[in-house]
Amino acid sequence: MSGSPNSYRDRIYIVKDVILKLVEYGELNQTALVSFCGLNLKKHKSILEDIEYNELIERREATIGKRTVTFYRPTQKGMAFCKDILEPYEKMFPRRKEEVKKKDDSAVEGEKKDDTDLIMLVLI
Repeated sequence: MSGSPNSYRDRIYIVKDVILKLVEYGELNQTALVSFCGLNLKKHKSILEDIEYNELIERREATIGKRTVTFYRPTQKGMAFCKDILEPYEKMFPRRKEEVKKKDDSAVEGEKKDDTDLIMLVLI
């Protein structure tokens, strides 16, 4: 995601995306998590720290050779938070990008149908 205004994501949706990715994969290292969620570690580290502080995810560090690798995994509290709070929130306030895309897709489908009807009229 670039820094353009079109790629802005509310914090609440970032939290949901992080928890859902961790649920999907079970456990991810920090690099994979940030990449899969389309985040920038420098910008979004504080969000990961807040989610961990609120016990929605767990962080552990493992030393592999000379490197320390940070792993994250979801907690039961985090999964419950996602299911009970974030999913109903997203139903009430859908992401704008998806909402606009759905409208655009249905408009394109309508145009395709109109074009097909027009072609059929010409053929008759």
